[in-house]
Amino acid sequence: MSTAKAHHARVKEQHFAGAPRSVMRLLRVFETIAAAREGNTLAQLSVRLAAPKSSLLMLLRPLVASGYLLHVDSRYRLGAAAYRLAADILSTRDLNQLMRPYMEDLVSRSRESVFLATLDRETRLVVYADRIDSPQAIRYSAPVGTMRPLYCSAAGLVLLAFQDDEWRERYLRTTQIKPLTPHTVIGKTAIRRNLERIRAEGLAVSIGEAVPGVGGVAAPIVNADGSVSAALLVAAPAERLQSELPGLRRLVKEVARRASSGLRAAAARATQ
Repeated sequence: MSTAKAHHARVKEQHFAGAPRSVMRLLRVFETIAAAREGNTLAQLSVRLAAPKSSLLMLLRPLVASGYLLHVDSRYRLGAAAYRLAADILSTRDLNQLMRPYMEDLVSRSRESVFLATLDRETRLVVYADRIDSPQAIRYSAPVGTMRPLYCSAAGLVLLAFQDDEWRERYLRTTQIKPLTPHTVIGKTAIRRNLERIRAEGLAVSIGEAVPGVGGVAAPIVNADGSVSAALLVAAPAERLQSELPGLRRLVKEVARRASSGLRAAAARATQ
């Protein structure tokens, strides 16, 4: 460890001297492993953390079992759960800022309103976390914080489609599906077929299902671990959206792919 790094570690230890020793050691385990791209052996961790191997194993084993660390070829590396945690931290603090350039690009090229939509797992609703309105006089708009059901809105459908099978099926079993408009699809068999198409295509389209006279096109923003908790949505008056649909489908998918790459790059930087 360099002199500067050793000094930084001593300062942190002094600052948190009152914290439980196991908590500080756990944090230092993550910091040390995240700093080494090639991973760390148990012996290396023991030296770098000045901790007995037996004590470290008591911390490392549950972290491996829960997916926060990988133990491959005798080396410990960050696991999928650690990247998922980093993505969640980013999503609560920086997601709007990270996604803003992609939203601006999408508005500029589509000339329609663009929303950043996120999944609220507690309420099982889609939430509009950010919005840029269309420059056109006739447009669709909704306040930031607006919530919609997952089963009928374009953003909700794409978020639902890309959840794991167990979560998605539990949602469909336990959610009361009720029509919001005359065009809302309420049959669960039909919804399941639609979700399969959305997963295959990587895109959801909804015309007048959640709000009368309004259509939406949405694509997932994929986290570093492959999970999906946010989407980009273009929304417009239904008639205009339908006339623009072929181009919007291509555009929304393209920008969402770039947004996903940007999010993964940010998550990787956060763990370095």
